[in-house]
Amino acid sequence: MILVEQLKKSFGDHNVIQGISFAIEKGQIVGLIGPNGSGKTTLIRLMNGIIGTSGGVLQIDGLSPNDCGDDIRSFCGTMTENAGLYEDMTGLDNLQFFASLYPQIEHSRIEELIELFHLSPFIDRKVATYSTGMKKRLGLAKVLLHRPKILFLDEPTNGLDPDGIRLVLSYLKQLNHQEQTTIVICSHVLEQLETVCDHYIFIEEGKKIEEGTRHELEQKYLDEVEIKIKGDFPLSLLIEKQFSVTEEVDGVRLTLPDLETVSQVLKEITAQGKLYSAEILNNNLEAFYFKIRRRHRNE
Repeated sequence: MILVEQLKKSFGDHNVIQGISFAIEKGQIVGLIGPNGSGKTTLIRLMNGIIGTSGGVLQIDGLSPNDCGDDIRSFCGTMTENAGLYEDMTGLDNLQFFASLYPQIEHSRIEELIELFHLSPFIDRKVATYSTGMKKRLGLAKVLLHRPKILFLDEPTNGLDPDGIRLVLSYLKQLNHQEQTTIVICSHVLEQLETVCDHYIFIEEGKKIEEGTRHELEQKYLDEVEIKIKGDFPLSLLIEKQFSVTEEVDGVRLTLPDLETVSQVLKEITAQGKLYSAEILNNNLEAFYFKIRRRHRNE
């Protein structure tokens, strides 16, 4: 679906993308992760043909964005932090205008998206009066008008309240499940990416420094397990095993060598006391992100 091989992009003497390679299969939801200035937005602009490459191979469903940008944009939807809306027009006028750029989009599709993203209360107001969250929802509706088979989303939940975030993430999972839409998401909110993505690509300074599924990242980077336990049990049970144990106000934090040891410890706690909760603290995407960056810098 998306093939990237030794991709390069330069602006003058500044090399923004430096030989990145990866492949994204149809139906994947991929999180593109990296600090500000790492090249995430440039990659999206390259993939949808807004800017041309400086070298390497880039194919979107077999087409080159350099040569077939209009064709690619006809089946892709792209939303950057700037939603690209006309602020002197109403929300409805915006949707109707962008729908007119594609053949055979019926008014029922506009109505469907208005209802889906809860736009009705302000759809007849000028976009200039919208809050950031309102513009974000309208921007999402805009890029979904033509039922794209690939979505490129740059910070899609910025400016949304918790209800809006849940709505958008839930819809993306539903869209992917029902229509096998391929989705590439850039976001700094890694906790949100964990709820929707099945694959992650980490970039820094225009280079890919890691990629993999959550399970693959866990196998590679979870070299010890930090866990927080709440319960009623003898603390000596943990201390005598010479684990690193720290008492906290709301529980006990300990460091264990692997996940198998976690299971063994929890069994012993339940056998000799009461276990209320157990939370692994360092197997989330944020923890992996910082480990990956540290390892890359030390190489």
